[in-house]
Amino acid sequence: MSQTGIPSFNEANSAEMVAQRLSKAKAGPLPRFLATVVDHLHQIVKETRPTASDWRQAIAFLTEIGHASDDKRQEWVLLSDLLGVTALVEDINSRRPNGATPNTGRGPFYRADAPRLPLGANISLDGVGAPLTVSGRVIDLDGMPIPGATVETWQANAQGFYENQQPDLQPEFNLRGVFITDRDGRFHYRTVKPTGYGVPDDGPVGQMLGRLNYPLSRPAHLHFLIRADNFETLTTQVFERGDPRLGEDALFGVKPELVGDIKHVGDGWSLDFSFVMAMARKGNWAA
Repeated sequence: MSQTGIPSFNEANSAEMVAQRLSKAKAGPLPRFLATVVDHLHQIVKETRPTASDWRQAIAFLTEIGHASDDKRQEWVLLSDLLGVTALVEDINSRRPNGATPNTGRGPFYRADAPRLPLGANISLDGVGAPLTVSGRVIDLDGMPIPGATVETWQANAQGFYENQQPDLQPEFNLRGVFITDRDGRFHYRTVKPTGYGVPDDGPVGQMLGRLNYPLSRPAHLHFLIRADNFETLTTQVFERGDPRLGEDALFGVKPELVGDIKHVGDGWSLDFSFVMAMARKGNWAA
C-alpha cells in the first residue's frame, strides 16, 4: 500500500488487483470466470517474461484472427479447436457412464435442416466416390434396442469436402440425411466412403501452427447426431480404423470407442457400428 492509501500495482499482486475489481460486479459466473482467466494469464506472463515487443506481436496475431473471422469463417473457433479447448469443453460437459458412446463436437459443417429419408436411402446425390453401406444399431446400456430414435448423419465426400463448403460443386444436402431406427433399434443407408482432410491453413491460425509442424489433418470419419426420448442426445463421430492420422486428429476427436471397421465388400465398402445411449438425467434430456 502506498503512502496515499492507494494500492500499488506490481508483479506480486497484479492478478489479485484485477480480481478485486471484478468482484464488485453483479453476481454470476462471468466475473469468476474472468478472474480465473486473468490469474492464469498473468501467471503465463510472469513465467515467460515476454518483452514489450513480444507482447505486441502476440496482440498483432490475435488481431489477425479477428480480421480473418466473419459470418462464414470463424478463426477463433478454429484456434479453440486446434488447441484442444473445444474438445475439453465437450468432454467436461458430456461425461457418460462406462459403456456409453462418448460425445464429440458437431464441427462447423452441421446443418439442422437435412432431409428425413427412408431406411436404405442413398445420401450420395452425385454418386461420386466408392460406395459405402452404413448400418448401425442404437441401444441402451443394457443392450436393449431403442426404436424410434432419430439418427442424423453428415460427412465429407471422397475429396474431403462437405456439401456446404462447395455449394456450386455438390448438390444441396449431398451426404446428409435423417433416419429413424426400426423396432430393433437398427438403421441403414447408402453413401460413399469419406476421406480425411486438412483443416483450413490459409488463415493466421493455420499458418502459425503450420510453421510449428503442428498436425492440421483429420482422419476419415462420419458424423452422427442421435436423439431419443428419455436419453441424453448423442453427438459423435465414427473414424476409419486404418486411417494413418488416427493418432494426430487435429480436433482431438478420436477415442478408442469411436473407431470402426470399414470393410471392403465386393465392389464397395461396409460399416456396421453400435451406438450406446445413456439415460437422461433430470433436466438434461436434450443437448
